[in-house]
Amino acid sequence: MKLVYKKSLSCAFAFFASSAFFGLGAAAFAGDDPDLIFRKSTTLKLLTPNDKLATYAVDDPAVAGVACYYTVPEKGGISGALGLAEQTSDVSLACRQYGPIQIKEKFAQGDVVFRASRSVFFKRLQIVRGCDPKRNVLVYMAYSDKLVEGSPKNSTSTVPIQPWGAAEAPKCGDFVSG
Repeated sequence: MKLVYKKSLSCAFAFFASSAFFGLGAAAFAGDDPDLIFRKSTTLKLLTPNDKLATYAVDDPAVAGVACYYTVPEKGGISGALGLAEQTSDVSLACRQYGPIQIKEKFAQGDVVFRASRSVFFKRLQIVRGCDPKRNVLVYMAYSDKLVEGSPKNSTSTVPIQPWGAAEAPKCGDFVSG
């Protein structure tokens, strides 16, 4: 009986450790980590890290000249310090044109621009892209999903495609596939 219990415990630990390794380490799409812009403490914890709001920037890998900035809460405490805290689903998003827009490839409505883990088990933050061809506007949506329950928390931002200097503005509708 003791042997079975020890094997079950070691299997559970191995599953937990591998989930923590693969779940927390998957911090970006296409191998790019987000750039931390700044963090601001929201609560004081005496002996452990504070809860914080963190603002990050990511460049759209398929659209040069567009960056998205998102702010997410980060839990402190012991579980936050160990990377075991399940982060909340709250997110705010603002995407902007910072140079001439060049759409590098065709994309489907809702293609993932960025993905990051928000907990050890099955919760991710995602930023996806779409195109409003009638208005020539890129539309970005940030949301978190959870395998079992999902999440209604989301944020949307738009980037009207404008000419930049002498560069002509592309039509996003020309690059939408399917």
